[in-house]
Amino acid sequence: MANPNIVNVATINGGSLGFHLTTTTTTALITANVGTLIKINSILVANVDGTNAATVTLSITKLNTTPAGITNLDTSGDFFLAKTMNVPADDSLVLIDKPIYMMEQDVLKGGASVASDLDLFVSYEVILTA
Repeated sequence: MANPNIVNVATINGGSLGFHLTTTTTTALITANVGTLIKINSILVANVDGTNAATVTLSITKLNTTPAGITNLDTSGDFFLAKTMNVPADDSLVLIDKPIYMMEQDVLKGGASVASDLDLFVSYEVILTA
């Protein structure tokens, strides 16, 4: 089931997660399990260093899933939401403020140019199919 039907839903559970980003930009942060769809509502990044700027990289890895009703698309690989985006010292950025969906087995990955300088905050809903 690569494209869960969100009309026939068992549960929708909202939540939020925080991450202290490392310098490994391919660190898996969130993985959508089989039978789930994750609606990412917002992603914020804050630079907790009072002196130095840092950059953030955030991507979604797709595992060759084909959504129902869509053809002629690239269905696998890494797709960047932010690529070495600058975050000034003592500042924050809104990376996503409109919802996006992660299909099952999609992986949100990310990291920073400087370890422990950037905190990432993700607001989401997990949609489980019936």
